Amino acid sequence: MPTTTGSNGRVWFVTGASRGLGHAFAEAALAAGDRVAVAARTAGPLEALAAAHPGRVLPLRMDVTDRAAVFAAVAEAVGHFGRLDVVVNNAGILSMGMVEEFSEAEARAQMDVNFFGTLWVAQAVLPVLRAQRSGHIVQVSSISALGGFPSTGLYSASKFALEGVSEALAMEAAAFGVKVSIVQPGGYWTDLYQDMRTTSALDAYTPLREALERQFAEGSVDSDPELAAQALLTLVDSDEPPLRLLLGSMVYDLAFDIARKRMETWAAWEDVSRAAEHAIAHPGPQVSAA
Repeated sequence: MPTTTGSNGRVWFVTGASRGLGHAFAEAALAAGDRVAVAARTAGPLEALAAAHPGRVLPLRMDVTDRAAVFAAVAEAVGHFGRLDVVVNNAGILSMGMVEEFSEAEARAQMDVNFFGTLWVAQAVLPVLRAQRSGHIVQVSSISALGGFPSTGLYSASKFALEGVSEALAMEAAAFGVKVSIVQPGGYWTDLYQDMRTTSALDAYTPLREALERQFAEGSVDSDPELAAQALLTLVDSDEPPLRLLLGSMVYDLAFDIARKRMETWAAWEDVSRAAEHAIAHPGPQVSAA
């Protein structure tokens, strides 16, 4: 049975809720009898959701890259519903291109949304959750956080950074009864790919791009976002949710494959690794030559 808070169920705060996974998450929460603050840069779909569920949806127009706006939106949600129980950090963008091709502005934009945006949301909700001594923050990561892949290097970097800070956040928040989970989805039929940003292509990478296009055409499998939403409900209903949850068979198999290859490499280079450490007494002040 779902864990509820009070007669009106839980209160969710979902970013990137105007479409795709975020919208599916919000609809699943509403179907479970909960209330939802839905935040996104595009207001139209949020208002339609609120009209369909009178009194149970708070639409919030918010850009996650604007830290002050994030804090204001969280304060409005708490003022409206009185508490927060589940926070889903879902907003994100996909920028594709070879690492060499990214401009500074393109690289910063990728990190601003996928990393700093999630950081601002976590910082804004933590005082509320700490005071309640309860709550669950769900960080929506990606298959790209399992490893770096050609053409998704900056996207992977943003998700690697998200997972690093989320691991620390989970240990810091645990003392206050606040749970943190990292969700790593595979492919779903959302607008992520249609709205993705691309770099200006360098001719040198044309053969690699053509090979990647053939690979994607032959092996790309996407699923209904509703499946991810049901998995998320199972996650937040758990009394002991995991730090990480893989969504999809392809992601599950890939995660184990990557982990095995890393362990094999570490083992093959064990002698070099261990030889690089030998404790000695403190050498004292280091004086540089004039």
